[in-house]
This record gives sequence, C-alpha cells and structure tokens, in this order.
Amino acid sequence: MAKSKFKKDDGGSAPAISTASLPDIVFMLLFFFMVTTVMKEQDIIVDVTKPEASAITKLQNKSLVDNIYIGIPTNAPKGSSPRIQTDDQLLNSALQVQDFILKKRPQRDPEDLDKVVTSLKVDKETPMGIVTRVKQELRKVDALKINYSATPKREK
Repeated sequence: MAKSKFKKDDGGSAPAISTASLPDIVFMLLFFFMVTTVMKEQDIIVDVTKPEASAITKLQNKSLVDNIYIGIPTNAPKGSSPRIQTDDQLLNSALQVQDFILKKRPQRDPEDLDKVVTSLKVDKETPMGIVTRVKQELRKVDALKINYSATPKREK
C-alpha cells in the first residue's frame, strides 16, 4: 500500500485564540454607543394623555421643535388646575411662553428660524381656554407653526 504524502493529525488541539485585541474591541463598541445614544432632553413634570387622531404625520427634524406640555402636574393634589411646562420648569402663566420662545431663538441658526415648529402636547382633559392663551402668546412672538401632538386612533 502506498503511503500518503500528507500526514494526518490525530488528536492535535486547536491553537489558543489570542485575546490581545479584546480591550480595543470593547472600547470601540463603548465609544460607538456613547456617540450614537440620544439622551433624554427633559423630564416631563405634567401628566399628558394625548388625544387620539386619525391623520397623523411625524415631525422630521426634532431639533427644530419646541415642546410645550400642558396638563396637571404629576405631584399635584386631585382637582388641581392644568399648568404649562417648557423645558424642565413649570410656568406661572401663559405670558411666560413668550420668554421661552425668545430664549430659544438665539440658540438656532438664523436660516432655520422659519422652520421651527412649536409642538403642543396637551392632556385631553385640559380646558381649551389655557391652550388658546398659549396660542395667543405664541402669535405675539411670531411663532406661527404649531403642531398638536396626538396618538394614533385605535381600530375597534
């Protein structure tokens, strides 16, 4: 019988896997997730149960959206009146909405000012009077693009 040219390796173990590059991979993944993660911008202090709507469109550029929340504060006693929240603070009156909008404008590019949308996230039990006062204050500072936030209507 003829002998084969190649020798069979019986029972040899596989070479050990090098872990020298493992810390580099871990730090690369850590850096990737740190860069791509979006942090929560603000804490919502008021309870907002959005109304349902049948036609909803998503806002494209969230950096050009000013959010105004209107609802009863989360830690308020039962029967409290709705309050207005901008960023992380409760406003005492609708008159302070102007200050909120005027404070945000210098932080944006002048080219983007005409694209800014004010999103009203209003609790569905909130009286329309407070929403009307907020809209009047927005009109005074020429913030005319208003979006009403809602949830999609559920099919029954």
